[in-house]
This record gives sequence, structure tokens and C-alpha cells, in this order.
Amino acid sequence: MRVLVAMSGGVDSSVAAALLVEHGHDVVGATLKLWGGPSDSGCCSVADVDDARRVAQQLGIEHHVFNLTEEFDRHVVAPYVGEHVRGRTPNPCIECNRSMKFDRLLGRSERLGFDRLATGHHARVTDGGDGMVWSLRRGADADKDQSYVLSMLGQDALSRVLFPVGDMTKDEVRAHARRLGLRTAAKPDSQDVCFIRDAEGRQGFLSRRMELHSAEVVDSAGRPAGSVEAVELVTVGQRRGMGHGSDGTRRYVTHVDVAARRVTVGSAADARCSSVVLAAPSLTWVDRPLHAGARAVAQVSAHGRPVPCTLDDHGVDGDLVVRFDAPQRPVAPGQTVALYDARDPDAVVGAGVAA
Repeated sequence: MRVLVAMSGGVDSSVAAALLVEHGHDVVGATLKLWGGPSDSGCCSVADVDDARRVAQQLGIEHHVFNLTEEFDRHVVAPYVGEHVRGRTPNPCIECNRSMKFDRLLGRSERLGFDRLATGHHARVTDGGDGMVWSLRRGADADKDQSYVLSMLGQDALSRVLFPVGDMTKDEVRAHARRLGLRTAAKPDSQDVCFIRDAEGRQGFLSRRMELHSAEVVDSAGRPAGSVEAVELVTVGQRRGMGHGSDGTRRYVTHVDVAARRVTVGSAADARCSSVVLAAPSLTWVDRPLHAGARAVAQVSAHGRPVPCTLDDHGVDGDLVVRFDAPQRPVAPGQTVALYDARDPDAVVGAGVAA
């Protein structure tokens, strides 16, 4: 089988490529140049491209660099900025997977004659035995599972991708890299948004691309409770920078109104929610949609705790309501909610973005 491997310069994609070579496949490595600006996140930097190239040399495979900086800026960075303008909290890594890796790169791999695209994600793809219905499942390493950031994938993509390290723990991946003498064996994992440098942070990055506005902070009764420098950077559920109430308890953001330049805060109990609405245009399903009354398990962040829930329709718009069995911390508008099978909590069934 001819396989194109997306090599980020990290240990996971390095071992993914190595495993495919060991299994006798015709393997070619490709690194995406996505961000044209400075980066110090351990992702998308010149050093990462060099690491990927050198690992490919060690494995004896071809390596190419695909420049997708314009597409990345248009489909990932610009929407990220646009969501903050609206006071929403986007997840650019999910959008990068959706539009870059499993759209443009996957399409390019097919045009170049490859049978599959492989990545170093910690997730698993299985079929139902007939090769027709594909499942997306959690990775074997619960601490490194990345099924959440892949939860938007459907049958078409799943039938064409491979996740070679999905059955391995991170320790096993690093041990395999050490056995092969790969230069990425001890390389730290990338944690941050690749286009935001530590020195400038999110505020510094966004201030160069949009206007930030100060806002008043009020409590649930509308009484003044302080102010914030940039309302566009405040997230529902946030407690950092919100101070304490008159009773000494921490305050949490319960609502953000960018137009009115107002942030409402309350107690931890005030900030909890029993449901979240997923906007219809954002809904994706691995196989077939779940309907009103269906049981599922929701995960609202990459490493969040899975929560049992019931799904419900939301009027004529086609939005989906996720009703949690027990109140949870609020889901900020713009965040992705991944849904898993209630009977098989390792299996992703779909995903949507909080309205």
C-alpha cells in the first residue's frame, strides 16, 4: 500500500512513519508548512520541518514540504480571529484538522496517487467487518487520546486514513523511537496554538489583528464588580481575573456580551449548566445522526471528563440540545462538543460547536 505520512516533526508521527515502513508499505513523508510567522510552540517551526526531514532520512523514505500558509491563514487563523471578535472561544486545532490535514492534505494525497494518509494521532479507526461502516475510537493511551480533536471526521475521511500509533501508549511510542535511534524520541509534545508565541500570548497576537475593547464586570444582579481590558478575550466559565464575591468565594464568568461590553459573573453554582445547544450547521456524524431521546456521552474539551447525556431537538433550526445528566461547568460558545456512544464510550458518534 502506498501511504503518505503527515510528519509534524514530533515523535508520534515519526513512529507512525517507522511502523508503516516496518510493515512493508511504500511510505513517503510530508510536512505541512502552515504558519508563516514566528512560532515557539514546538509545532510548525523551521526546527520541526528539519526534525521531520532528518527522521525521514533515517527511515530511508522521501520527504516533502507542502506550503499551505495562505490556506491556513484563511481557514484557521482568520476564523479564529473572527470568533474572538464575536466574543466566542474557538478551537483552532480542531479547525486545522478539519480543513488542513483531513481536507486539503487528504485530497492532495489522493491526487498524488496514495492509497492512504497516515498521521501520528492517538486514535483508532476500525471497520464493521464489511469495510463499509468505519468507526472512530479513542486511542489506547487514555492520557494522550486525541479522538476529541478528530471527532468531526466522517465515513469518507475515515475510510482513507491510518493512525498507526493509536494502539500504543505514549511510553511505547517513545520506546520504539529510542530503539530506532530517532532524533525525536525525547522531544516534548506540542501543547500550544502554533501561531501564538509565548512572549506575546493570545492578547498580543489578537491585538495586532483586531480591536480589543475594555468592558465592565457586573454580578448577577447587575451591580458593578470590576472591569476587564478586553471583553473579546473573556471566556464563559473563566475564573482567572474575576476576583471574589462579597462572601469571599471565587467568581466565574456566566455571560459575555461583546456588543454591550459587559461581562457577568457569579458563583461556581451560577456558572454551572444543565445543557448546551450545538448549532445545526456545525453538526457532523461519524456514520448516521442520533435523534431526539438518544443517549450519548459528551466531552467538551480535549482532556475533559466524559459526561452521560441525552440528546434533544431544538425547534425548526435543526440545532441539537445536549442535556447533561448532572450540571457541568459551562461550555463556552465556539467550543466543540464531541459525542460518544453511550453503549461503547470509546466510539465517537459525532460532534458539534456550542451556539
